[in-house]
Amino acid sequence: MIGNTIGLIALALGWRRSILTWPAQLLSGVILIAAYASAHLSGGVGKQLLVIGVAAWGWHQWSRGRQQAQDGSIAVRFASWKERGLLLGGAALGTLAVGGLFTLYPALSWSPWADAYIFVGTLVAMVAQARGLVEFWFAWLLVDLVGVPLAFSSGLAFSGLVYVIYFALVLWGMRDWWLRTRTPALEGALT
Repeated sequence: MIGNTIGLIALALGWRRSILTWPAQLLSGVILIAAYASAHLSGGVGKQLLVIGVAAWGWHQWSRGRQQAQDGSIAVRFASWKERGLLLGGAALGTLAVGGLFTLYPALSWSPWADAYIFVGTLVAMVAQARGLVEFWFAWLLVDLVGVPLAFSSGLAFSGLVYVIYFALVLWGMRDWWLRTRTPALEGALT
C-alpha cells in the first residue's frame, strides 16, 4: 500500500513537472522491492530494479534540462514521428521479449502477457516522461486500461483502486501537458 501510494504521489508530481517525481518513483520502487522480496516474488523484485534504473536516468535527464521552459520547469513537447515509432516498436518488442521470458519461467509472473504489457508499458511511459514527451500520458493510459480490470479480476482491490486513481491523474496530467505544448504558440500569436 505504501509503495503504491508513493507511486501515486510520483505521478502527481510528474503532472506538475516537478523533479521530485523521480525520487518519489525511486522510493516507491525500493518499498515495492521490499514487499516483493518478503513475499518471495523474484519477478516483482527484478521488475522494480529496472523501474528504479529508469527512474534514476529520468532524474538525471530532468536535472540536466530543468531550465528549458520559461517558468523554470521542465519543457514538454509532442514526440516526433520517429520518436513515436521508437516508443511503439520498443513497447511491442519489449512486450514480446518479456512475455516470452515470463512464459518460459512461470515463477516470474502469474499472468505473463498482461504482466509483460503492463511492465513494458510502464518503462515506455517513464522513458517518454524523462524526455518530456506528452505521449508519456498516452502510454500510462494504455497501461491503466489493462491494469485496472486485471487488478480487480485478480482480487487485488487496492491495486485496482490505485490504477483507477492513476487513470484520473493521467487524464488531468495529459490535458495539462497538452495545453503547455500550445502555450508558446498562443503567446506568439498574441504579440
